Amino acid sequence: MSLMSRKLDILPIRSFFRFSVIAILLLILNSGCAHIVVSKQERLLVKTHYLEAEKLMESKIKDYSSAESPDLIILCITYSKLKKYNKLFSCLEQLESNIKKGDNRGVRSWRKTGGQIPNDITPFPHLLKAEAYLELGNYGKAVESAKKAHELLMTIQLPLTDRLAGWDTRYKIRSLSLLALCYALNGDHNNVLEYIDRLENAPIGFMGCIPLKMEKSLGLAKAYMAMREYDKVLSNKEKFLYAFTKVTAAIVLGDANFFAFTTLPKQFMMTKSLYETGRIKEAKEGYDKLLSNPNTKYIGELYWPILFDRGKIAQAEGDLEEAIEFYKKAISVIEAQRSTINTEASKIGFVGNKQEVYGFLVEQLIEIGRYDEAFEYAERAKARALVDILASKKHFGGGEMSGQNRLNALLDNLEEAELNNLAQDDQMLPQKYANTRSVTVQIKKRISQNDPNLASLVTVTSSDTADIQQLLPSNETLIEYYGTEDTLFAFIVSRFGIKGMKLEVKGLRQKVEAFREHIMDPGSYQFKADGQALYEKLIKPIEGMIASKNLTIVPHGALHYLPFNALYSERGYLIDQYNIRVLPSASVMKFLKDRPEGHAWNLLAFGNPDLGDTTYDLPGAQKEAMAITKDQPKSKLFIRKQATETALKRFGEQFRYIHFATHGTFDAEKPLSSGLLMTGDGENDGTLTVGELYELHLPADLVTLSACETALGKVANGDDVIGFNRGFLYAGVSSIVSSLWKVADKATSILMQQFYKSLKESDKRSALRAAQLKVKNSYNAHPYFWAAFQITGSVE
Repeated sequence: MSLMSRKLDILPIRSFFRFSVIAILLLILNSGCAHIVVSKQERLLVKTHYLEAEKLMESKIKDYSSAESPDLIILCITYSKLKKYNKLFSCLEQLESNIKKGDNRGVRSWRKTGGQIPNDITPFPHLLKAEAYLELGNYGKAVESAKKAHELLMTIQLPLTDRLAGWDTRYKIRSLSLLALCYALNGDHNNVLEYIDRLENAPIGFMGCIPLKMEKSLGLAKAYMAMREYDKVLSNKEKFLYAFTKVTAAIVLGDANFFAFTTLPKQFMMTKSLYETGRIKEAKEGYDKLLSNPNTKYIGELYWPILFDRGKIAQAEGDLEEAIEFYKKAISVIEAQRSTINTEASKIGFVGNKQEVYGFLVEQLIEIGRYDEAFEYAERAKARALVDILASKKHFGGGEMSGQNRLNALLDNLEEAELNNLAQDDQMLPQKYANTRSVTVQIKKRISQNDPNLASLVTVTSSDTADIQQLLPSNETLIEYYGTEDTLFAFIVSRFGIKGMKLEVKGLRQKVEAFREHIMDPGSYQFKADGQALYEKLIKPIEGMIASKNLTIVPHGALHYLPFNALYSERGYLIDQYNIRVLPSASVMKFLKDRPEGHAWNLLAFGNPDLGDTTYDLPGAQKEAMAITKDQPKSKLFIRKQATETALKRFGEQFRYIHFATHGTFDAEKPLSSGLLMTGDGENDGTLTVGELYELHLPADLVTLSACETALGKVANGDDVIGFNRGFLYAGVSSIVSSLWKVADKATSILMQQFYKSLKESDKRSALRAAQLKVKNSYNAHPYFWAAFQITGSVE
């Protein structure tokens, strides 16, 4: 069994959930549970003519605020099917407003019999919203919306016609299915078991309508898949397959569409279950059959997991070359699209699935000694992770305004093209796939030509290993880590060669957490044993390949929270032997700015902003900011109520150095929401978020994050750290000095004053090292006082 951890394939599960409201309705209406009475726009939905329905309804609805609910519900369903999430949420917001005002009609005139849309749509917007959040990977919000729909059912009395059409039961099954699936994908074992039990025991009603039974079966199948209860999927195979076919068959047109939306998902569900339950021979036959169909490639979110599993089968059979080719094909599919997420939804689970493919490939390439290729794919994995972090970003700054507007327009076009490929409509898939691919390739090419730096944030751009080597000075060694918590790979790169090595680091996260816990206690010396243990795992196996005093370290995962300077050996701390900088990836060296010249001002400092609560005051930080600006000519100081986000945005471009002695908040679950806490005013809320950094133009030589209460005690996957540092680099900053924990005021003040003094005589990396050594040698040798700070970016 490979040492790379297996994770749940949640993308395919989400794709199954796309066969939603209208599909089940069609089945209900066509099977005797209700009598169909439909309008023209409803007929368009029945025929899956969503583009035509969208055009019809948008021509009819000129202003949401004056639109009636029977029209809005049609438009909202259309947006849901076309995956136009921004429009969908706006539509649903107005629909909810209408319902609160009493317009809960699904149809313009009250039906005496059932119909395509229920008479009372009170829970309907919340179900559509839950489904959208589910597809976007935001399971917490999906749960909230599904719960809201379920709660509303307890408080309203549906009309008799809706009850006869099965809507009371359908609403309940729908909300329970969503809740079970979302809890399963969130890893909430207790809640998912509760809602599966409630779903299994949910009564169908006195009519025993077969389509409702099938929707219930399909809801259970998806929950079991998400829980990785593959044996239960197989034991209910016939029931689940029948339900899936009947529910989805009515919504597709054409052979390719039928295969893509019905045959492929249900066969993948069963083949995946065979693979995960050890029935490898049958799984191999099933996957090969799917791959032999040319239409499989049109559904990328199922195509790459098939390729990935097929690669793992080849690897288990000992055919490494075939496995490598399957992994490479899967990665090509993954990298073909920028994630089309339109909210600040958490992407860590989703990214993890994709990252697993890279991990398997890197492991096999290192196994056979193809280190340069392995390094290239490790870099691509880091690039893919950053693309996913930033996938919800609509617009970027950092450049000349008119040019940036054109680039942002291209991003809008790229998103529209990718969403069009996901849309469930009556367009024939082969032609739609070809058109979308042509458009996206052209847009990505134009973005890359106009702004390579932006291209690296929104697409995975391959970096040639030889090019990266040439960016390294002759007296520099780069160490890049990549892998999982238990299996780590280290690449040792210089201008003259590259080596790769597999490191055994079982329990890495726990070791890093223990080290940090002890190092942040000035009264404890347990950190030495912790630091030496990590040194033995991370540095000693590769020490013989390090041929220079200058080190560039590219961490991975939990290592983003590790103070490498404080790792300990019989020769002392690592800082005693090496001059270290940190980078989010090796490829970022292409975009590091040379030391900018021509700034009108020297140092801009923000200290101890007024956050409206004295418990957050930082008097030591205020003194520090005052001290460093006093010694620097052409400086400007903002403290307390003056230390505003608005001041930074107004004056930041004019200064060579920018210094923040403020609190910060870091959120590994929502990296773009991490930020620096400043004083709010009428123009800005006072939180300079990571998302905002990618919209700023800050051509500073150096940004220092000094007294930040970074809350990095929670060792996560490093996305919060990556997003923050990369954001400053994209904004135009050459280098960032930041801290991994809150350091005592006096030690920080000594270190920072020495750092700015040393900057006048040496490069930034050497200046920081000199300042840290001064604190270590003349103030306090405990690494709590000096090891928190590290430099990212250019060192010149």
